[in-house]
Amino acid sequence: MGKRQLRIAHLYPKMLNIYGDYGNVLTLRRRCEWRDISVTIDEIEIGDSMSEHDIYFMGGGQDIQQIAVSKELQLNKEFLKEEQSRNAVFLAICGGYQLLGHYYQPVDSDRLEGIGLLDAYTVAGYTRFIGNVTAEVDYLPRKTLVGFENHSGLTYLNGETKPISKIIVGKGNNGKDGTEGARYKNVFGTYLHGSFLPKNPHFADYLIKLALQKRYGVEMELESLEDTLEYYAHASVVEKSY
Repeated sequence: MGKRQLRIAHLYPKMLNIYGDYGNVLTLRRRCEWRDISVTIDEIEIGDSMSEHDIYFMGGGQDIQQIAVSKELQLNKEFLKEEQSRNAVFLAICGGYQLLGHYYQPVDSDRLEGIGLLDAYTVAGYTRFIGNVTAEVDYLPRKTLVGFENHSGLTYLNGETKPISKIIVGKGNNGKDGTEGARYKNVFGTYLHGSFLPKNPHFADYLIKLALQKRYGVEMELESLEDTLEYYAHASVVEKSY
């Protein structure tokens, strides 16, 4: 097989990086490099053409940035749907997460169209959800995810789109149904900043495994890493949440 390789597309980093979301891309890169997996990261800005990648990442932004990105995404909607069908991995945070659904409806402006990779929609609420979040998962070796939420959007899931996790402490998607984030096939969206992946290395590794499987057509086990500091940070959020 030779040296393993992955290509990561960072979508609109100049527009969507409101809470240091680049830390998620850096985490993917480092956790690959520590395992001798070669990584190429391409930053895709407004007006740039797109090509096939193994992982697509999109961060969070305010409404004004979302307006520009929403319009640009419509131009690439069919291509990104094709990438979804090829099992490319997507991770989007907060504002980016909202645009992976069908639409985001702000309080006092026009609806922003999403690209429908997730069967979900978002409407603006009047209360802002701010604080540390702890949520539980049943498909990872470590059973909690942590992060920091800061959003007023209320996201609702439909059909085969399921939550990434279930809230233990925090508000999550809408403050009502106990869900956080969304997942369908290899597409994932979440409201968790922090940055998300540095505090949840088990989720970062899960994405890397999915991307390797997509690229090479076989399931691969990842070498263990020394994650003492990462899980100390993870545990500190869990403890603060109770």
